[in-house]
Amino acid sequence: MDMPTNRRRFLAGAAAAALPAACRRQPASQGPDPSEVDRAAQQPVLRLNGLNSPVIIDSLRLLRKDREYFVHVRSKDGAEGISVTNPPRADYLHPILNQLVIPFFLGKDARDLENLLWELYRWHDNYKLYGLALWSPQAWVEFAILDMLGRILNRPMGALLGEVRRKEVAIYVASGRRDTTPEQEIEHLRALLEKSGARALKFRIGGRMSRNADAMPGRTERLIPLVRQSFGDTIDIHADSNSSYDAPNAIRVGRLLEEVKAVYFEEPCEFDHLEETKQVADALAIPVAGGEQEYSHWRFRWMILNRGVDIVQPDLHYYGGMIRSMRVARMADVAGMPTTVHISGGFGFVYMLHFASAVRDPGAYQEYKLGTERYNAWFEPPITVREGRMSVPEGPGVGIRDLKGLLEGATVVA
Repeated sequence: MDMPTNRRRFLAGAAAAALPAACRRQPASQGPDPSEVDRAAQQPVLRLNGLNSPVIIDSLRLLRKDREYFVHVRSKDGAEGISVTNPPRADYLHPILNQLVIPFFLGKDARDLENLLWELYRWHDNYKLYGLALWSPQAWVEFAILDMLGRILNRPMGALLGEVRRKEVAIYVASGRRDTTPEQEIEHLRALLEKSGARALKFRIGGRMSRNADAMPGRTERLIPLVRQSFGDTIDIHADSNSSYDAPNAIRVGRLLEEVKAVYFEEPCEFDHLEETKQVADALAIPVAGGEQEYSHWRFRWMILNRGVDIVQPDLHYYGGMIRSMRVARMADVAGMPTTVHISGGFGFVYMLHFASAVRDPGAYQEYKLGTERYNAWFEPPITVREGRMSVPEGPGVGIRDLKGLLEGATVVA
């Protein structure tokens, strides 16, 4: 047995008595079988049984209405679907969408979506744009096509990805601030909890890609214990460093989070330094989460096979959509790891809800962003947030009930 595994087991055992079950990092006695991980990732994702006739894509357009961007798809038979993009990405990525993504899909059969995503990657050397610049436009188109297919089949989006396992999810609320003193941050967190009804929270530590510098001197070390003192043991705590630390400093801060029984420590090291993140995961008893910025199937595979993190977090936009993210979740399932997707953009939480409804283990909580309440009435029944839980849309596709009314007055973005 190698030394990191020995150390991880010792630390996990020593800390177990101090951490609630939901917070304990599970020791990895042996990594998953790579062939089983690959087999899980290679299985078809979409469930389109009953869709026996071709669904030929006739048009795809980027539309803008007020502050929202939409991608609208129409088949030759008149079926429709839309997606809502993750602002502000469409402001500067729309040329990639219009020139390198939309033209590829025209005239194609939407039922072949999984294979089309691979062919899009190859088309016009798109793979050279590997990352958010390509994956976000791809995700916008994928979401719109999934919405259309769901409407044709009269099934919610989650049912196209697998079995709908849950109709609501537990939520946490997150502060995105680093400009606050610890005392000011406590008041901000208190307001977020009161407005949302959430029973878990996340706050920012470190300085954000800051090479160990704090947002202000001593903020992190004072804030971590103050959060627990202020909210007691009934609130679950997450902390996100946004790539602030090298491994030694991340471990030091992680020990503080262990002392307050945090649920997980997100992105402790620079997001693309997988080896350093693994060092932190090996050293700590609490789970380490990561993957928000990840763009590569093979790097997620490495993270899962080597237990480089405990919770994988693909972003449904940044990673290119539901289908790619479901493949990550299937790999994680083989390793007994949860997949708690990161969300970007105001409307992104709706895609998160559908994904979490179908994935086997979405983790304990999903993020809820205050200020997104304006979207709830787009659905029938409306999305509800009560007693720390959020409902999953039940309508076909993404669940928006009135596409025509929603898009009325929208203009085409060339």
